[in-house]
Amino acid sequence: MNIELSGIYIHIPFCKQACHYCDFHFSTQMGKKEVMIKALARELELRANKLKNEIVSTIYFGGGTPSVLEVAEIQALLHTIHKNFKVVELPEITLEANPDDLNDDKLSELSKAGINRMSIGIQSFFDEDLQLMNRAHTAIEAENSLRSASALFDNLSIDLIYGIPNMSNERWLQNIKKALSFNIPHISSYALTVEPKTALKKFIEKGLVPNVDDEQAQVQFHLLVELMETEGFVNYETSNFGKRGYFSKNNTAYWQGQKYLGIGPSAHSFDGKKRGWNIRNNIKYIQAIAKDQLPMETEILTKTDCYNEYVMTGLRTIWGVSLKKVKNDFGSNYETYLQQQVQRHLESHLLFFDGDVLKTTKKGKFLVDGIAADLFMLNLK
Repeated sequence: MNIELSGIYIHIPFCKQACHYCDFHFSTQMGKKEVMIKALARELELRANKLKNEIVSTIYFGGGTPSVLEVAEIQALLHTIHKNFKVVELPEITLEANPDDLNDDKLSELSKAGINRMSIGIQSFFDEDLQLMNRAHTAIEAENSLRSASALFDNLSIDLIYGIPNMSNERWLQNIKKALSFNIPHISSYALTVEPKTALKKFIEKGLVPNVDDEQAQVQFHLLVELMETEGFVNYETSNFGKRGYFSKNNTAYWQGQKYLGIGPSAHSFDGKKRGWNIRNNIKYIQAIAKDQLPMETEILTKTDCYNEYVMTGLRTIWGVSLKKVKNDFGSNYETYLQQQVQRHLESHLLFFDGDVLKTTKKGKFLVDGIAADLFMLNLK
């Protein structure tokens, strides 16, 4: 029997306050935190048989803001995982955190509890940007958290956002250079997007905040790519930059189609054939788990779904899209279709072939989602 590696993602649906741009599932009401932790542990127990032939190699606490948890609560969830699943000897265990939740004592406790990779949501080192986004921390707290975290964690990542209204290219470069001054081996960076039903969307509609400028965001993305490359980082996925040996094992597994289990309200799972997602409601989630019911919907992925996902994830990474794999996994008709669809993007120098592997050029990186959509198959099953 072949043993496969897999991951567990735990969604912690709590935040101190709502960021103006965020459309992830969370609550700012902490009253149900204790019962939620018990529900998460129970869901882990209920779904223990879902990874019976796999070994868990990554555990990821996402959210929301997992750093609002007490270290004892994190330890309890890790204990439940080790009790119910086969786990590699040294799994990558990531905790997403906000700077205002971190101090020397808590970071030390997290390290002793088994967290070996920290992902800190800095977003910007400038207070005016943080205030516009309604972040809970200040620029000083951002810097202090990195000083403390870098002393305890070798595997450290931060998030930065570009394309923020009124952010000049100069300020964006200052953000990147400030991050690099802490010798951080991994940076995830995203363009600010205006999601429906967010406070940012309403502020823009009312004229209180300028709309995001896609052209400015594109310029800032290319500035980021250029500077990170000169500093020895690999842009291994569109939004992710890592030194060799510091790529996120958890996220890489997602992009390469490995199985993962999503625990908690709104969390997604994938078993190679089916995708599932939990209900996006804390109370209903807790009530269902209390009855030993899994509040989940599932869909069986068609061959076309799997092809489209491979194209999307492949083009966003340095591993690209292999024509050989497309032919072997999906059939020659998919390979022929892909060859036809890529022609105009090859001519526009947005894509290129590295052997039989299709990859984005530097020019095509920022436009990758639109390019991938052009290569999707819509009518085959």
